[in-house]
Amino acid sequence: MDIDSFYPSVESRENPSLRGLPVVVGADPKAGRGRGVVASCSYEARKLGIRAGQPISRAYRLCPNAVYIRPNFSLYGKVSEKVMRIARGFADNFEQVSIDEAFLDVTKSCGGDWGEARKIALLMKKDIRDTEGLTCSVGIAPNKSTAKIAAEFEKPDGLTVVEPSRVLEFLRPLPVSAITGVGPKTKEFLDSIGVKIIGDLQALPGKDLVKHFGKTGVWLWGVAHGLEEIPVRERTLMKSLSAEHTFERDVQDRSQVSLKLSELASKLHHRLQSARYQYRVVGIKIRFTHFQTYTRENTLPNYTQDKATILSEARSLLKEFEGNGREVRLIGVHVSDLEPMEEAQIGDAGLETWFK
Repeated sequence: MDIDSFYPSVESRENPSLRGLPVVVGADPKAGRGRGVVASCSYEARKLGIRAGQPISRAYRLCPNAVYIRPNFSLYGKVSEKVMRIARGFADNFEQVSIDEAFLDVTKSCGGDWGEARKIALLMKKDIRDTEGLTCSVGIAPNKSTAKIAAEFEKPDGLTVVEPSRVLEFLRPLPVSAITGVGPKTKEFLDSIGVKIIGDLQALPGKDLVKHFGKTGVWLWGVAHGLEEIPVRERTLMKSLSAEHTFERDVQDRSQVSLKLSELASKLHHRLQSARYQYRVVGIKIRFTHFQTYTRENTLPNYTQDKATILSEARSLLKEFEGNGREVRLIGVHVSDLEPMEEAQIGDAGLETWFK
């Protein structure tokens, strides 16, 4: 279940005059000179070429007359909690994976009847629309990876059912980028070996993918064949991670601050790896003598777990304070808009056949 165009939809619900307009939630465009990115945008904005993760300056060039709104994360969090509470009521097992997305296992409730599963989805969609004034798109399939792809299939307000006998046929014509986790670099490499659609992946021997990608190759092959078996499980969704340091004595030397920033970035990266999360927002906190405290953050185009990106973004944000000559009491780094990283669980019995 994926709430459609979540941030702009909430803004339009709060202000009905925005309905039907190209709405862009993100950084201040500053008449095309803004340096941030688009966090989300309405479907009307998407028709004009605007996309989440796009530089806000480019979005402004594409549509200077769009409605640009700074994110209200507090409001979005409250609305998300209400929607997820509704969705949870329809599930045997429930797993929220982001502020606007969740998996529901309804195997027991529908008794294995795919028609009943569809009815459950329709009831849930109606409850969310009637109660919160929002639409969501739903994908129903034998496993999470196929269901997620199906949820994207008929947006907005979609409902796509992929029964077991149709999984390979459904996936075959779709681009490899439809698979969550296939980012630009992976797509570029797959293009270079002639793999452009999921059907191309299905045709490759599993051992060839393992040769190129290691364990990730097993995951790619399994998803392409609809054989991923990760269970839907309850989890506490982590919202952010932070690390900070208070200097014993206030320091003016920015090289000391930068060195400490590097240590904090390494600590954060280790915690991300341990918790198996990736991030999309990097921020800093800096406190000067007399407890003057400032926070800054930047949203990245895509989710990542990269250590170097944490440090480079944090140092870039720190530049704003380099020339003020004030002594620093505390420095901190945080990552937020977190998303769990998943690896497909594929039965050992199938591996012997796949990789012969």
